[in-house]
Amino acid sequence: MNGSLRWFAASGAMLVLAGCAITRSSVVVEPAPGVRPVGTNTAAPAPAHTRVPGGSYKVAHGDTLYSIAFRNGVDFRDLAGWNGIAVPYTIWPGQVLRLSPPAKVASAHAAPVPSPAHPSASAPPAPAAPVFEPVAPSSATASVPAPAAPLSAKPPAAGAPAPAVPAPGSTTTVVPVAGLPTPKPAVPAPAPAPVPAAPAGATRSAGGVVWRWPVQGKLIKGFRSGDAIPGIELAGKSGDPVLAAGDGVVVYSGNGLVGYGELIIIKHNDSFLSAYGHNRKRLVKEGQRVSAGQQIAELGSTGASRDELQFQIRRDGNPVDPLGYLPPR
Repeated sequence: MNGSLRWFAASGAMLVLAGCAITRSSVVVEPAPGVRPVGTNTAAPAPAHTRVPGGSYKVAHGDTLYSIAFRNGVDFRDLAGWNGIAVPYTIWPGQVLRLSPPAKVASAHAAPVPSPAHPSASAPPAPAAPVFEPVAPSSATASVPAPAAPLSAKPPAAGAPAPAVPAPGSTTTVVPVAGLPTPKPAVPAPAPAPVPAAPAGATRSAGGVVWRWPVQGKLIKGFRSGDAIPGIELAGKSGDPVLAAGDGVVVYSGNGLVGYGELIIIKHNDSFLSAYGHNRKRLVKEGQRVSAGQQIAELGSTGASRDELQFQIRRDGNPVDPLGYLPPR
């Protein structure tokens, strides 16, 4: 009996110790600041340009890669990379685009690493720089003699004074000849009056773009990043000119984005886009290069309840406050 009790006691003690061991193994231990845990990977993943919305999108007629990225708040470079689309980013209606990066699939056979001793075995040779050689002048060109000076019909006698040639800009006295009308001296045409240059307007250089205000109307709504359409609204009357805020290329011109009306998107460089919404009329087409201050649209109220310009600047796909880039007024 005592032996059985001792056996049960020993078994119970073992179960308690096992339970304690399991409990301790589930505790997450956080290292002290500045201490690197042994056996952990400290390399941080490279940050993406923008957030990853996930899901997919079916291309509709009139869409461009830029408008789809604009609608979903992602950078156009990320969207192109996720779907294996190369420049010039051609898409077609009905195409389904993923809105997140594809899952990484490990290759069954890793590619061999080229040996440093034989770099030419796997790496293509670098193209040689072009060599430009001077071209010798052709014999036909070299043999053409210089034109000789014209010969005078009657060479001046030795010691005779050379005929006087009036100096440029000097006045010549006209002597009247009997029986002939007196010739009138030639009057030089007046120089054209200089044309005054048009005022260039205030500009501001930021992010590799020289920015200017797209319209002259006052600010009626500021930037709030949480808005469904994040940007600023500028007052104006129907038909007022809408100007490009910077040099760039039109990457969207249409009305396929709900809430923007007649919309134009301009790509200024790989990081910055600007958008102009609620236009009455669009005056530029996709692929057209525009200059800062060039009229691209007429202000209107499409997609809005009043005449206004809805203006946005996006950096790497993220909406930013345009007032941080436009020149101060």
